[in-house]
Amino acid sequence: MTAAATPASPLSAKPAGSHLRFYALWLLGIAVLIILPLLFSSGGSLTSFSLIGIAIVFALSYNILLGQTGLLSFGHAVHYGLGGFAASHMMNAVVAHGWPLPLPFIPLFGGLGGLAFAILLGWVMTKRAGTVFAMISLGIGELVASSSLILRSVFGGEAGITTDRTTLPRMFGWTFGPQLQVYYLIAFWLVLSAIAMYALTRTPLGRISNAVRDNPERVQFIGYDPHVVRYLAYCFAGFFAGVAGGLAAISFEIANSAYLGAIQSGLVLFSTFIGGTAYFFGPILGAILVTYLQLGLTSLTSVWQLYFGIIFIGIVMFSPGGIAGLLMMHRPLILAGTFGMMIPSYLLAIVPTAALACGVILTIETVARYSGGDAINLFGVAFNPQSPVTWAVAAVLVVGGFFIARSTWQRIAEAWDRAATVARDRGYLA
Repeated sequence: MTAAATPASPLSAKPAGSHLRFYALWLLGIAVLIILPLLFSSGGSLTSFSLIGIAIVFALSYNILLGQTGLLSFGHAVHYGLGGFAASHMMNAVVAHGWPLPLPFIPLFGGLGGLAFAILLGWVMTKRAGTVFAMISLGIGELVASSSLILRSVFGGEAGITTDRTTLPRMFGWTFGPQLQVYYLIAFWLVLSAIAMYALTRTPLGRISNAVRDNPERVQFIGYDPHVVRYLAYCFAGFFAGVAGGLAAISFEIANSAYLGAIQSGLVLFSTFIGGTAYFFGPILGAILVTYLQLGLTSLTSVWQLYFGIIFIGIVMFSPGGIAGLLMMHRPLILAGTFGMMIPSYLLAIVPTAALACGVILTIETVARYSGGDAINLFGVAFNPQSPVTWAVAAVLVVGGFFIARSTWQRIAEAWDRAATVARDRGYLA
């Protein structure tokens, strides 16, 4: 899922230690997952880390469709939710029948729940790609979400299906009652799922999925059926989304209709696209950012979804490659030693760009809180939404910040051209 470099570029030749660096990155990520709860041991931190781990698995599963195969789905939460319900029912069945099945194996049944639905309807859904697939996925998603309130024997109605993870058989003496133990369970499945999904991108199926995304007619010409490829990718995506749903059911000890809704599908779309679909680590970055914004903004403002929309529009307009694309754009400059030419321009643009962002935030909050009159606390400075001074400050920040920031952005573009030219002369940029 990484962008290929041109054969003439030094980036295309793998250094002798490239494989060691590759495995070192994975080991570093595992080490971070192990150390994090030792550094941040509060209950809120552990809950946040658990939610991020679940979101990462969910976003990576979605990227099998969007980034790998080019399938834009508006109903991916169906597999997530069905995986959560399957895991909850399995947990209750284990307790009811006394089966010797410990909790760490439950996410596997969540994955099977998501996979079962993908197998059942995926063949029809993946006959066409593009807008047709997107609309079918949206319709199926809303149909299943609505049915969850009707089929009470399966979905539990509005109350959902509750469970108790501590009543399952213990494993290594762990009851999985403390949040720390739940975090390590989620971290284990995160590593296992991430490795499996990355390995999938390196298989012939992963490569042919990329070809179907880029040119399905040519894939059909060389003897492969794009429909079959899309169907297999859809099944894999459904399985790992079900694993994420199973982890969510374990963490919250409940599965309800919210797991299946359009909001859940929208969040995973935001995470994947904001992070970047062209690189494997893009959805990981997006899931971390979106989850932290969701947790932080919901306690600060009632219009937190509007900020998600603004960020999403900004990424679509100015950086279609997402955060990962922005980061990887600088890799040739770093290798060529020309990144230092960009630093003064970046530093110059920070202040006016931050002023513009503050102006936009102040404007949104002033409009949202005008009728209620609740005070606005913007980075420690209090503003009255009904005061003309607040409106004047917001206007100055937006207008003044935009025009000043625009001139600094032009300087960034000029500095980029100079740095890229030098990097190209040195053979690091095609």
